[in-house]
Amino acid sequence: MTQTVNNILIVGGGTAGWLTAAKLAKELNCKAADAIQVTLIESPNIPILGVGEGTWPTMRTTLQKLGIDEAEFMRTCNASFKQGSRFVNWKETPKDNQNNYYHNLFTSLQNPEQFNLAPYWSLGYAGDITYADAVSFQGAVCDKGLAPKKITTAQYEGMQSYAYHLDAVKFADFLKNFATEKLGVKHLYGHITNTNLDADGYIESVDTDSHGTLAADFFVDCSGFAALLIGNALNIPFVGIADTLFVDHAVAIQIPYKDEENEPVASQTISTAHKHGWTWDIGLTNRRGTGYVYSSRYTDHDTAEQTLRNHLGPEAKDISARLIKMKIGRREKFWEKNCVAIGMSAAFIEPLEASAIFLIEAAGNMLTDQFPRTRDDIAKVAKKFNQSFRFRWDKSIEFIKMHYFLSRRDDSDFWLDNRNPNTVPAGLLERLEHWKSHPPSRYDFDNVFEPFPLESYQYILYGLNFPMDLRHNQSSFHMIELAQKNFARVKDLANIAAKELPSHRELLNKIRTYNFQSV
Repeated sequence: MTQTVNNILIVGGGTAGWLTAAKLAKELNCKAADAIQVTLIESPNIPILGVGEGTWPTMRTTLQKLGIDEAEFMRTCNASFKQGSRFVNWKETPKDNQNNYYHNLFTSLQNPEQFNLAPYWSLGYAGDITYADAVSFQGAVCDKGLAPKKITTAQYEGMQSYAYHLDAVKFADFLKNFATEKLGVKHLYGHITNTNLDADGYIESVDTDSHGTLAADFFVDCSGFAALLIGNALNIPFVGIADTLFVDHAVAIQIPYKDEENEPVASQTISTAHKHGWTWDIGLTNRRGTGYVYSSRYTDHDTAEQTLRNHLGPEAKDISARLIKMKIGRREKFWEKNCVAIGMSAAFIEPLEASAIFLIEAAGNMLTDQFPRTRDDIAKVAKKFNQSFRFRWDKSIEFIKMHYFLSRRDDSDFWLDNRNPNTVPAGLLERLEHWKSHPPSRYDFDNVFEPFPLESYQYILYGLNFPMDLRHNQSSFHMIELAQKNFARVKDLANIAAKELPSHRELLNKIRTYNFQSV
């Protein structure tokens, strides 16, 4: 008789565990009388890594589908708006203050599938401005310290597209309360002491120190780097990528604002390259989250911490730092038997492009959409899931490596080794060679689950001054008047936004008291 999947046990909390639990409970309607039961067990004393504070615009859709009030979420999680990422000193070893560019501006007139502006910018038809400023006015919005919307704008809508910066620890707690109180998720505290397999190698149950033996039909491993189920019990190997992405540690410092009511809050993630890695700087409503991501092969921990403190200046004095060891790579498989790994138990690549939470969202989306209700269906869904996420993670690795490879920094072996073609995935090298004479097009991105689309590559390529020679094909780009109208439109919209949008801090202060309009 076919075994029905009626009980799901999620091992581990944090953003991965609670976001997955909420998605499963909502989409599978766990509050119905005959529905699947979702239970989450987490350790009461193992801290959340808690440095992943950047999201993608997909998070707006996720929260809205769950039925979460946007203003309540922002208040509880000290969240601010994210409108893009600014990269400083990535182009070359710093010589001046102009060595920066924007990526992931979420509002753009660039739609390369309909009309690709990039070749026209490359050929000089936008004038002497950066690529990001030519196709998007959101960089100007960020530079002026403006918000992407007003308090009178409906929740999850905006005059600009946006994502969030958030406190990852508070976000996990917020999701925990929402999932248990509103969606019917059962919550337990305890430690897993043993995992029991049946004769076919499927997980049958786990033994705990405080709740005895917990049986389930399906298991989700969100236990982080410990990988209690997918790694320890099911022995799925972890494939390291230290020969491609070198960073393996981070040191983090949280800096409170001196004047929380009035101090400006950046609505862009600021990533600054340094001799042996890079720093992040993320503004929340109550503090800045900062850190230095580096490779211990090229520098030591004390020097790394001092690098961060020197970068931050007097504001970091007397504030303690936290050292974080990162396990960079992915599982050989993400789904084995009746267990799927989501979050750091599945894979972890450095936080340069804030892809971690996005890929948690993506895994939860596919799991809920394809969830196998019988044991006979598990193998078929697992095969699709593994194929999909091997592609997504491998493409994410390629994209992040491109930032390092295209840099012209030469101030350390860290950067020189990163620029060595022998450290670059072959697929990326092939793309880059082709793009030297042919601008990237939609035909280079033919998989619907490509994590970083064409526009993302364009921001990095043109931001880092990737050499492209389009002269042999210049006659193909003959819609010059249309391109110039679009470039002019960007400038007009930047002027309108400057008049219409409030400051980011002003809007965050209002959210403390008021809600957005309901949709």
